[in-house]
Amino acid sequence: MRNVPKPRALITLLCIFGLVPLSFAQAQNEPGKYIGPGSCAATSCHGSVKPIANSRILQNEYSTWILKDKHSRAYQALTGAVGERMARILKLGAKAEEAPKCLACHALAPPVELRGRPFEISEGVSCENCHGPAQGWLGQHTAKDSEGKHAKSVNELHMTDTRNVIKRTETCLECHLGTSQKFVDHEMIAAGHPDLFFELDSFSAIMPRHWKQPRETASNQPAEDPAWVTVRDWSTGQAVQLRKSMDRLIWRAKNERYDKKDIWPEYSELSCFACHHSLGTAKDSWRQEHGFPGRRPGDPAYNTSRSIVFHLLAKQVDPSAAQDLEKQVTAVADEMGKLNPDRNAVVAAASAAVPSAQRIAERLATLEYNQELALRMLHQIADDSENIALADERAAEQAAMAIDSLYIAYSKQAKPANAPEVRAAINALFQQLENPSAYNADQFASALRRLRPLLH
Repeated sequence: MRNVPKPRALITLLCIFGLVPLSFAQAQNEPGKYIGPGSCAATSCHGSVKPIANSRILQNEYSTWILKDKHSRAYQALTGAVGERMARILKLGAKAEEAPKCLACHALAPPVELRGRPFEISEGVSCENCHGPAQGWLGQHTAKDSEGKHAKSVNELHMTDTRNVIKRTETCLECHLGTSQKFVDHEMIAAGHPDLFFELDSFSAIMPRHWKQPRETASNQPAEDPAWVTVRDWSTGQAVQLRKSMDRLIWRAKNERYDKKDIWPEYSELSCFACHHSLGTAKDSWRQEHGFPGRRPGDPAYNTSRSIVFHLLAKQVDPSAAQDLEKQVTAVADEMGKLNPDRNAVVAAASAAVPSAQRIAERLATLEYNQELALRMLHQIADDSENIALADERAAEQAAMAIDSLYIAYSKQAKPANAPEVRAAINALFQQLENPSAYNADQFASALRRLRPLLH
Protein backbone atom coordinates (compact mmCIF):
# COMPACT_ATOMS: atom_id res chain seq x y z
CA MET A 1 0.00 0.00 0.00
CA ARG A 2 1.37 3.37 -0.99
CA ASN A 3 2.37 5.69 1.86
CA VAL A 4 0.81 9.16 1.83
CA PRO A 5 2.68 11.98 3.61
CA LYS A 6 0.99 13.27 6.74
CA PRO A 7 -0.30 16.86 6.50
CA ARG A 8 2.65 18.46 8.32
CA ALA A 9 5.16 16.40 6.38
CA LEU A 10 3.36 17.31 3.17
CA ILE A 11 3.60 21.02 3.98
CA THR A 12 7.30 20.64 4.79
CA LEU A 13 7.89 19.06 1.37
CA LEU A 14 5.96 21.87 -0.29
CA CYS A 15 8.17 24.40 1.52
CA ILE A 16 11.32 22.63 0.33
CA PHE A 17 10.15 22.90 -3.25
CA GLY A 18 9.06 26.53 -2.76
CA LEU A 19 5.38 25.85 -3.32
CA VAL A 20 4.23 27.42 -0.05
CA PRO A 21 6.04 30.05 2.04
CA LEU A 22 8.02 28.91 5.05
CA SER A 23 6.10 31.34 7.25
CA PHE A 24 2.92 29.43 6.42
CA ALA A 25 4.42 26.11 7.49
CA GLN A 26 5.80 27.60 10.69
CA ALA A 27 2.39 28.93 11.62
CA GLN A 28 0.47 25.68 11.27
CA ASN A 29 0.42 25.21 15.04
CA GLU A 30 -1.67 28.38 15.45
CA PRO A 31 -5.28 27.42 14.72
CA GLY A 32 -7.84 30.20 14.76
CA LYS A 33 -5.96 32.54 12.42
CA TYR A 34 -7.04 33.72 8.98
CA ILE A 35 -4.86 33.44 5.89
CA GLY A 36 -7.06 34.79 3.08
CA PRO A 37 -8.70 33.29 -0.02
CA GLY A 38 -5.43 32.93 -1.94
CA SER A 39 -4.75 29.79 0.08
CA CYS A 40 -7.66 28.10 -1.70
CA ALA A 41 -6.95 29.34 -5.23
CA ALA A 42 -4.56 26.69 -6.60
CA THR A 43 -5.94 24.81 -9.60
CA SER A 44 -5.30 21.53 -7.80
CA CYS A 45 -7.41 22.73 -4.84
CA HIS A 46 -10.43 24.96 -5.52
CA GLY A 47 -9.19 27.17 -8.36
CA SER A 48 -9.94 25.09 -11.43
CA VAL A 49 -11.81 26.95 -14.16
CA LYS A 50 -14.30 24.09 -14.48
CA PRO A 51 -15.43 21.15 -12.33
CA ILE A 52 -13.02 18.22 -12.19
CA ALA A 53 -14.46 14.89 -13.29
CA ASN A 54 -14.54 12.06 -10.74
CA SER A 55 -13.58 14.41 -7.92
CA ARG A 56 -15.27 14.30 -4.52
CA ILE A 57 -15.62 18.09 -4.76
CA LEU A 58 -16.07 20.38 -7.75
CA GLN A 59 -12.59 21.97 -7.35
CA ASN A 60 -13.74 25.18 -9.09
CA GLU A 61 -15.20 26.72 -5.91
CA TYR A 62 -12.73 29.64 -5.83
CA SER A 63 -13.37 30.41 -9.51
CA THR A 64 -17.13 30.37 -8.99
CA TRP A 65 -16.79 32.68 -5.99
CA ILE A 66 -14.56 35.26 -7.63
CA LEU A 67 -16.45 35.37 -10.94
CA LYS A 68 -20.10 34.86 -10.01
CA ASP A 69 -20.64 35.28 -6.29
CA LYS A 70 -21.78 38.68 -5.01
CA HIS A 71 -19.90 38.02 -1.77
CA SER A 72 -16.63 38.64 -3.64
CA ARG A 73 -17.88 42.15 -4.45
CA ALA A 74 -19.15 42.99 -0.97
CA TYR A 75 -16.22 45.31 -0.28
CA GLN A 76 -16.79 47.19 -3.52
CA ALA A 77 -20.27 48.15 -2.29
CA LEU A 78 -18.56 50.32 0.33
CA THR A 79 -16.43 52.30 -2.11
CA GLY A 80 -19.09 53.99 -4.24
CA ALA A 81 -21.10 57.17 -3.80
CA VAL A 82 -23.74 55.51 -1.61
CA GLY A 83 -21.10 54.09 0.73
CA GLU A 84 -19.42 57.49 1.04
CA ARG A 85 -22.75 59.17 1.75
CA MET A 86 -23.67 56.58 4.40
CA ALA A 87 -20.32 57.06 6.15
CA ARG A 88 -20.93 60.80 6.19
CA ILE A 89 -24.50 60.50 7.51
CA LEU A 90 -23.47 57.98 10.21
CA LYS A 91 -20.47 60.13 11.19
CA LEU A 92 -18.16 57.11 11.06
CA GLY A 93 -15.06 59.29 11.10
CA ALA A 94 -13.64 57.29 8.19
CA LYS A 95 -14.53 56.10 4.74
CA ALA A 96 -16.99 53.21 4.70
CA GLU A 97 -14.28 50.88 3.34
CA GLU A 98 -12.15 51.67 6.39
CA ALA A 99 -14.84 51.60 9.08
CA PRO A 100 -14.96 48.46 11.29
CA LYS A 101 -18.75 48.82 11.48
CA CYS A 102 -18.96 48.24 7.71
CA LEU A 103 -16.04 45.86 7.24
CA ALA A 104 -17.52 43.48 9.82
CA CYS A 105 -19.91 42.15 7.16
CA HIS A 106 -18.47 43.43 3.89
CA ALA A 107 -15.03 41.83 4.09
CA LEU A 108 -12.80 39.29 5.76
CA ALA A 109 -11.45 41.74 8.33
CA PRO A 110 -10.37 39.98 11.55
CA PRO A 111 -8.20 41.79 14.11
CA VAL A 112 -4.52 42.01 13.17
CA GLU A 113 -3.56 39.46 15.83
CA LEU A 114 -5.80 36.86 14.13
CA ARG A 115 -4.19 37.21 10.71
CA GLY A 116 -1.75 34.42 9.99
CA ARG A 117 -0.32 36.23 6.97
CA PRO A 118 -1.15 39.34 4.92
CA PHE A 119 -4.18 39.31 2.62
CA GLU A 120 -6.34 41.91 0.93
CA ILE A 121 -9.48 43.08 2.73
CA SER A 122 -10.67 44.39 -0.63
CA GLU A 123 -11.26 40.77 -1.73
CA GLY A 124 -14.60 40.99 0.05
CA VAL A 125 -16.46 38.22 1.84
CA SER A 126 -14.30 35.21 1.10
CA CYS A 127 -13.80 31.55 2.00
CA GLU A 128 -12.97 31.97 5.70
CA ASN A 129 -15.96 34.19 6.43
CA CYS A 130 -18.08 31.08 5.96
CA HIS A 131 -15.70 28.17 6.52
CA GLY A 132 -13.78 29.55 9.49
CA PRO A 133 -10.12 30.57 10.00
CA ALA A 134 -8.12 28.10 7.93
CA GLN A 135 -4.60 28.24 9.34
CA GLY A 136 -5.11 25.36 11.74
CA TRP A 137 -6.96 22.99 9.43
CA LEU A 138 -5.69 23.80 5.94
CA GLY A 139 -2.82 21.28 6.12
CA GLN A 140 -4.91 18.25 6.96
CA HIS A 141 -7.68 19.58 4.73
CA THR A 142 -5.39 19.03 1.72
CA ALA A 143 -4.36 15.52 2.77
CA LYS A 144 -5.76 12.60 0.81
CA ASP A 145 -7.53 11.18 3.85
CA SER A 146 -8.84 14.56 5.01
CA GLU A 147 -12.47 13.39 4.85
CA GLY A 148 -11.94 11.33 8.00
CA LYS A 149 -10.45 14.33 9.76
CA HIS A 150 -13.40 16.63 9.20
CA ALA A 151 -14.59 16.19 12.79
CA LYS A 152 -11.18 17.23 14.17
CA SER A 153 -11.12 20.30 11.93
CA VAL A 154 -14.56 21.31 13.21
CA ASN A 155 -14.15 20.39 16.88
CA GLU A 156 -10.55 21.45 17.45
CA LEU A 157 -9.28 23.63 14.62
CA HIS A 158 -12.03 26.26 14.14
CA MET A 159 -13.52 25.03 10.86
CA THR A 160 -17.21 25.89 10.49
CA ASP A 161 -19.34 22.80 9.90
CA THR A 162 -21.21 24.00 6.82
CA ARG A 163 -22.38 20.43 6.14
CA ASN A 164 -24.71 20.89 9.12
CA VAL A 165 -27.62 22.94 7.75
CA ILE A 166 -28.32 24.49 11.17
CA LYS A 167 -24.71 25.61 11.59
CA ARG A 168 -24.59 26.81 8.00
CA THR A 169 -27.69 28.95 8.47
CA GLU A 170 -26.32 30.38 11.71
CA THR A 171 -23.16 31.38 9.85
CA CYS A 172 -25.13 33.12 7.09
CA LEU A 173 -27.29 34.93 9.63
CA GLU A 174 -24.30 36.47 11.39
CA CYS A 175 -24.46 39.10 8.62
CA HIS A 176 -27.84 38.51 6.98
CA LEU A 177 -29.62 39.02 10.31
CA GLY A 178 -26.93 40.28 12.66
CA THR A 179 -25.28 39.82 16.03
CA SER A 180 -24.64 42.24 18.87
CA GLN A 181 -21.24 42.92 17.31
CA LYS A 182 -22.35 43.43 13.71
CA PHE A 183 -25.84 44.49 12.72
CA VAL A 184 -28.01 46.76 10.62
CA ASP A 185 -30.32 49.00 12.63
CA HIS A 186 -32.86 51.67 11.77
CA GLU A 187 -30.17 54.36 11.83
CA MET A 188 -28.19 52.52 9.15
CA ILE A 189 -31.30 51.87 7.07
CA ALA A 190 -32.18 55.57 7.23
CA ALA A 191 -28.64 56.32 6.00
CA GLY A 192 -29.15 54.11 2.96
CA HIS A 193 -28.39 50.49 3.93
CA PRO A 194 -30.95 47.98 2.60
CA ASP A 195 -33.23 46.30 5.12
CA LEU A 196 -32.19 42.72 5.86
CA PHE A 197 -34.20 39.69 4.81
CA PHE A 198 -33.11 36.11 4.23
CA GLU A 199 -34.14 32.70 2.95
CA LEU A 200 -31.45 30.03 2.84
CA ASP A 201 -32.44 28.10 -0.28
CA SER A 202 -33.15 31.11 -2.49
CA PHE A 203 -30.05 32.94 -1.34
CA SER A 204 -27.89 29.82 -1.87
CA ALA A 205 -29.19 29.44 -5.42
CA ILE A 206 -28.42 33.07 -6.22
CA MET A 207 -24.84 32.85 -4.85
CA PRO A 208 -24.63 30.51 -6.92
CA ARG A 209 -23.97 27.26 -5.07
CA HIS A 210 -20.37 26.12 -5.29
CA TRP A 211 -20.89 22.73 -3.64
CA LYS A 212 -22.29 19.46 -4.89
CA GLN A 213 -25.94 18.62 -4.37
CA PRO A 214 -26.67 16.27 -2.75
CA ARG A 215 -23.89 15.97 -0.22
CA GLU A 216 -22.48 12.49 0.14
CA THR A 217 -24.00 10.22 2.73
CA ALA A 218 -22.68 7.19 4.56
CA SER A 219 -22.13 4.17 2.35
CA ASN A 220 -24.97 2.27 4.00
CA GLN A 221 -27.50 5.05 3.33
CA PRO A 222 -29.18 6.06 0.07
CA ALA A 223 -28.05 9.38 -1.38
CA GLU A 224 -30.36 12.33 -0.78
CA ASP A 225 -32.45 13.51 -3.69
CA PRO A 226 -31.16 16.98 -4.68
CA ALA A 227 -34.70 18.35 -4.88
CA TRP A 228 -35.47 17.51 -1.27
CA VAL A 229 -32.09 18.82 -0.09
CA THR A 230 -33.20 22.28 -1.19
CA VAL A 231 -36.53 21.89 0.63
CA ARG A 232 -34.64 20.84 3.75
CA ASP A 233 -32.46 23.95 3.41
CA TRP A 234 -35.53 26.16 3.05
CA SER A 235 -37.44 24.68 5.97
CA THR A 236 -34.56 24.34 8.43
CA GLY A 237 -33.28 27.76 7.45
CA GLN A 238 -36.66 29.26 8.29
CA ALA A 239 -36.61 27.73 11.78
CA VAL A 240 -33.07 28.89 12.50
CA GLN A 241 -33.83 32.37 11.18
CA LEU A 242 -36.79 32.66 13.55
CA ARG A 243 -34.69 31.47 16.51
CA LYS A 244 -31.89 33.91 15.72
CA SER A 245 -34.37 36.76 15.25
CA MET A 246 -35.62 36.06 18.79
CA ASP A 247 -32.00 36.14 20.00
CA ARG A 248 -31.52 39.49 18.26
CA LEU A 249 -34.62 40.92 19.85
CA ILE A 250 -33.41 39.75 23.27
CA TRP A 251 -30.03 41.46 23.10
CA ARG A 252 -31.59 44.59 21.67
CA ALA A 253 -34.14 44.70 24.48
CA LYS A 254 -31.33 44.16 27.00
CA ASN A 255 -29.27 46.86 25.27
CA GLU A 256 -26.37 44.45 24.66
CA ARG A 257 -24.98 46.32 21.65
CA TYR A 258 -21.33 47.07 21.29
CA ASP A 259 -21.95 50.81 20.81
CA LYS A 260 -24.15 50.88 23.97
CA LYS A 261 -26.76 53.21 22.50
CA ASP A 262 -29.89 53.04 24.64
CA ILE A 263 -32.44 52.95 21.81
CA TRP A 264 -35.80 51.29 22.35
CA PRO A 265 -37.78 50.14 20.56
CA GLU A 266 -35.35 49.46 17.71
CA TYR A 267 -37.46 50.36 14.69
CA SER A 268 -35.77 47.87 12.37
CA GLU A 269 -37.59 45.13 14.31
CA LEU A 270 -40.87 46.58 13.09
CA SER A 271 -42.64 46.45 9.74
CA CYS A 272 -40.87 48.99 7.53
CA PHE A 273 -43.81 49.35 5.18
CA ALA A 274 -46.31 50.07 7.92
CA CYS A 275 -44.82 53.56 7.75
CA HIS A 276 -42.83 53.67 4.50
CA HIS A 277 -45.43 53.29 1.77
CA SER A 278 -47.02 55.42 -0.88
CA LEU A 279 -49.71 57.71 0.48
CA GLY A 280 -53.01 58.05 -1.32
CA THR A 281 -56.58 58.95 -0.58
CA ALA A 282 -58.28 57.23 2.36
CA LYS A 283 -60.86 55.56 0.13
CA ASP A 284 -58.06 53.73 -1.73
CA SER A 285 -56.14 52.55 1.35
CA TRP A 286 -56.19 48.78 1.78
CA ARG A 287 -54.59 49.22 5.20
CA GLN A 288 -57.42 51.37 6.50
CA GLU A 289 -59.96 49.16 4.79
CA HIS A 290 -58.79 46.16 6.83
CA GLY A 291 -58.07 48.11 10.01
CA PHE A 292 -55.37 47.34 12.56
CA PRO A 293 -56.45 44.29 14.57
CA GLY A 294 -54.51 43.69 17.76
CA ARG A 295 -52.93 47.12 18.00
CA ARG A 296 -53.85 50.75 18.36
CA PRO A 297 -54.11 52.55 14.98
CA GLY A 298 -50.88 54.46 14.44
CA ASP A 299 -48.65 52.17 16.49
CA PRO A 300 -45.97 50.50 14.34
CA ALA A 301 -46.50 46.77 13.70
CA TYR A 302 -43.92 44.13 14.56
CA ASN A 303 -42.34 42.46 11.52
CA THR A 304 -43.78 38.92 11.54
CA SER A 305 -42.31 37.88 8.19
CA ARG A 306 -39.87 35.46 9.84
CA SER A 307 -42.67 33.51 11.48
CA ILE A 308 -45.95 33.74 9.59
CA VAL A 309 -45.09 31.39 6.69
CA PHE A 310 -42.88 29.19 8.86
CA HIS A 311 -45.76 28.50 11.28
CA LEU A 312 -47.63 26.73 8.48
CA LEU A 313 -44.73 24.31 8.06
CA ALA A 314 -44.20 23.84 11.79
CA LYS A 315 -47.81 22.75 12.22
CA GLN A 316 -47.25 20.05 9.61
CA VAL A 317 -44.20 18.47 11.27
CA ASP A 318 -44.55 19.11 15.02
CA PRO A 319 -48.04 20.37 16.01
CA SER A 320 -47.28 20.53 19.73
CA ALA A 321 -44.07 22.55 19.39
CA ALA A 322 -45.72 24.69 16.70
CA GLN A 323 -48.60 25.57 19.03
CA ASP A 324 -46.20 26.60 21.79
CA LEU A 325 -44.08 28.60 19.37
CA GLU A 326 -47.07 30.41 17.89
CA LYS A 327 -48.22 31.50 21.36
CA GLN A 328 -44.75 32.74 22.23
CA VAL A 329 -44.19 34.64 18.98
CA THR A 330 -47.70 36.11 19.21
CA ALA A 331 -46.80 37.40 22.68
CA VAL A 332 -43.68 38.99 21.21
CA ALA A 333 -45.64 40.58 18.36
CA ASP A 334 -48.37 41.88 20.68
CA GLU A 335 -45.85 43.55 22.98
CA MET A 336 -43.70 44.91 20.14
CA GLY A 337 -46.84 46.31 18.50
CA LYS A 338 -47.24 48.76 21.38
CA LEU A 339 -45.91 52.31 21.16
CA ASN A 340 -43.54 51.69 24.07
CA PRO A 341 -43.05 47.92 24.46
CA ASP A 342 -41.95 46.61 27.84
CA ARG A 343 -38.38 45.34 27.52
CA ASN A 344 -38.74 42.65 30.18
CA ALA A 345 -41.95 41.30 28.66
CA VAL A 346 -40.28 41.14 25.22
CA VAL A 347 -37.23 39.34 26.63
CA ALA A 348 -39.43 36.82 28.47
CA ALA A 349 -41.60 36.03 25.43
CA ALA A 350 -38.66 35.86 23.00
CA SER A 351 -36.61 33.71 25.39
CA ALA A 352 -39.50 31.24 25.61
CA ALA A 353 -39.66 31.03 21.80
CA VAL A 354 -35.98 30.20 21.31
CA PRO A 355 -36.02 26.53 22.47
CA SER A 356 -39.29 25.87 20.62
CA ALA A 357 -37.80 27.12 17.36
CA GLN A 358 -34.62 25.11 17.95
CA ARG A 359 -36.61 21.93 18.57
CA ILE A 360 -38.39 22.33 15.26
CA ALA A 361 -35.14 23.19 13.45
CA GLU A 362 -33.56 19.94 14.65
CA ARG A 363 -36.62 18.00 13.53
CA LEU A 364 -36.60 19.63 10.10
CA ALA A 365 -32.87 19.03 9.59
CA THR A 366 -33.41 15.26 9.69
CA LEU A 367 -36.93 15.03 8.27
CA GLU A 368 -37.57 12.90 5.19
CA TYR A 369 -39.15 15.21 2.62
CA ASN A 370 -41.41 14.11 -0.21
CA GLN A 371 -43.90 15.27 -2.82
CA GLU A 372 -46.86 15.00 -0.47
CA LEU A 373 -45.37 17.35 2.14
CA ALA A 374 -44.22 19.83 -0.50
CA LEU A 375 -47.66 19.96 -2.14
CA ARG A 376 -49.38 20.23 1.23
CA MET A 377 -47.18 23.21 2.11
CA LEU A 378 -47.91 24.88 -1.22
CA HIS A 379 -51.62 24.50 -0.54
CA GLN A 380 -51.26 25.81 3.03
CA ILE A 381 -49.48 28.97 1.89
CA ALA A 382 -52.02 29.67 -0.85
CA ASP A 383 -54.95 28.99 1.52
CA ASP A 384 -53.55 31.47 4.06
CA SER A 385 -53.25 34.17 1.42
CA GLU A 386 -55.04 36.96 3.28
CA ASN A 387 -53.19 36.60 6.60
CA ILE A 388 -49.84 36.48 4.81
CA ALA A 389 -50.65 39.40 2.54
CA LEU A 390 -51.93 41.61 5.36
CA ALA A 391 -48.79 40.93 7.41
CA ASP A 392 -47.14 43.29 4.91
CA GLU A 393 -44.65 43.21 2.09
CA ARG A 394 -41.85 41.30 3.84
CA ALA A 395 -44.22 38.43 4.72
CA ALA A 396 -45.45 38.34 1.12
CA GLU A 397 -41.82 38.22 0.01
CA GLN A 398 -41.14 35.20 2.25
CA ALA A 399 -44.26 33.49 0.88
CA ALA A 400 -43.17 34.04 -2.71
CA MET A 401 -39.67 32.67 -2.04
CA ALA A 402 -41.13 29.67 -0.17
CA ILE A 403 -43.53 28.84 -3.00
CA ASP A 404 -40.73 29.19 -5.51
CA SER A 405 -38.40 26.82 -3.60
CA LEU A 406 -41.12 24.29 -2.87
CA TYR A 407 -42.48 24.22 -6.40
CA ILE A 408 -39.07 23.84 -8.02
CA ALA A 409 -38.50 20.72 -5.90
CA TYR A 410 -42.04 19.42 -6.32
CA SER A 411 -42.15 19.87 -10.10
CA LYS A 412 -38.84 18.05 -10.56
CA GLN A 413 -40.44 14.99 -9.01
CA ALA A 414 -44.11 15.23 -10.03
CA LYS A 415 -43.50 16.73 -13.49
CA PRO A 416 -46.96 18.38 -13.66
CA ALA A 417 -48.28 19.10 -17.14
CA ASN A 418 -49.24 22.67 -16.20
CA ALA A 419 -45.78 23.61 -14.87
CA PRO A 420 -45.36 26.57 -17.30
CA GLU A 421 -48.69 28.02 -16.16
CA VAL A 422 -47.73 27.65 -12.49
CA ARG A 423 -44.33 29.21 -13.15
CA ALA A 424 -46.01 32.23 -14.75
CA ALA A 425 -48.28 32.59 -11.71
CA ILE A 426 -45.29 32.42 -9.32
CA ASN A 427 -43.42 35.01 -11.38
CA ALA A 428 -46.48 37.25 -11.09
CA LEU A 429 -46.12 37.13 -7.29
CA PHE A 430 -42.55 38.40 -7.51
CA GLN A 431 -43.59 41.14 -9.90
CA GLN A 432 -45.90 42.54 -7.22
CA LEU A 433 -42.90 42.88 -4.90
CA GLU A 434 -40.64 44.83 -7.27
CA ASN A 435 -41.76 48.19 -5.83
CA PRO A 436 -42.27 47.59 -2.09
CA SER A 437 -43.77 51.01 -1.46
CA ALA A 438 -46.53 50.24 -3.96
CA TYR A 439 -47.32 46.86 -2.40
CA ASN A 440 -51.04 46.08 -2.21
CA ALA A 441 -52.10 43.27 0.12
CA ASP A 442 -55.44 42.66 -1.57
CA GLN A 443 -53.81 42.24 -4.97
CA PHE A 444 -51.15 39.89 -3.59
CA ALA A 445 -53.75 37.77 -1.78
CA SER A 446 -55.79 37.57 -4.96
CA ALA A 447 -52.73 36.38 -6.91
CA LEU A 448 -52.07 33.71 -4.28
CA ARG A 449 -55.67 32.50 -4.46
CA ARG A 450 -55.44 32.25 -8.27
CA LEU A 451 -52.38 30.06 -7.84
CA ARG A 452 -54.14 27.57 -5.53
CA PRO A 453 -56.20 25.58 -8.12
CA LEU A 454 -53.12 25.24 -10.32
CA LEU A 455 -51.22 23.34 -7.64
CA HIS A 456 -52.00 19.66 -8.09
